[in-house]
Amino acid sequence: MTFFSLLARCGSFSAAARELDVTTPAISKRLAQMEARLGVQLLNRTTRRASLTAEGETYLLHARRILADIDDMEQLVCNAAAAPKGLLRVNATLGFGRSHIAPLISRFNQLHPQVQIQLQLSVDPPPMSDDAFDVCVRFGEPPDARVVARHLAPNRRLLCAAPAYLASHGIPRVPHDLARHDCIGIRQGDEAYGTWRLSLGKRCETVKVRGNLSTNDGEIAVNWALAGHGIVMRAEWDIAKYLRSGRLVQVLENHHLPPADIHAVYPQRHQTSVRVRVFVDFLAGHFDQPSIRAEGLASAW
Repeated sequence: MTFFSLLARCGSFSAAARELDVTTPAISKRLAQMEARLGVQLLNRTTRRASLTAEGETYLLHARRILADIDDMEQLVCNAAAAPKGLLRVNATLGFGRSHIAPLISRFNQLHPQVQIQLQLSVDPPPMSDDAFDVCVRFGEPPDARVVARHLAPNRRLLCAAPAYLASHGIPRVPHDLARHDCIGIRQGDEAYGTWRLSLGKRCETVKVRGNLSTNDGEIAVNWALAGHGIVMRAEWDIAKYLRSGRLVQVLENHHLPPADIHAVYPQRHQTSVRVRVFVDFLAGHFDQPSIRAEGLASAW
């Protein structure tokens, strides 16, 4: 399983051979022996690359989970206080992961060099049932009661626009005014696209918004708002620096939108994993710093 996981990560026989310090024919022979024993083809071979077959994808998915379980078991048996080690698979959203989680992983790796970290950024959060990741950094409510969700930081969603846009189109005073404005759409996850829910006290209003521009990337949407294309709904920690500088102005500030609190989410079975626990504690410790909470991550880096 370790061999096949390495081969899949390297992507070619020659790269795997270099990492294992063996010949390329030795890699090919070992894979052929595996396939003969299993009775299925695990890889499609070409002269340059090797790609997983459907059976290979299934084998790799379960092999990585089993290898992670073995690492966890060994750490529990040897020493519960042992230094974390092994593979840690982390998922985060594109903009937040690039700007905030990646630098934190760099610092974590300096503290715990025995942990091999794979960071994957995606537009939509993957389902935890796929077991493709050990820790996911997510916004909003925890997705499932069957997973562990560690609250990292509060995070509000806000509506804002560039001063030039508001000077030209007017400032919305009540939620219904949004229907006549250009609203920049963001298509992400399972959230209802084009529908904004605002509440004031016990009163909640749902507004169907429209606009000329939409995207599945929040950073692009913010850049369009900065350019004066319309009103955008975005998490506070993504736009705090623009609000402070005045490049964006909050509108309907007395109304509340669905929260986008930041959580570290992981399967319940990883509660005993030393590397998962230490990594999540590291994230929580960073977000819990008074300076980070006061300033917001947008200005912390």
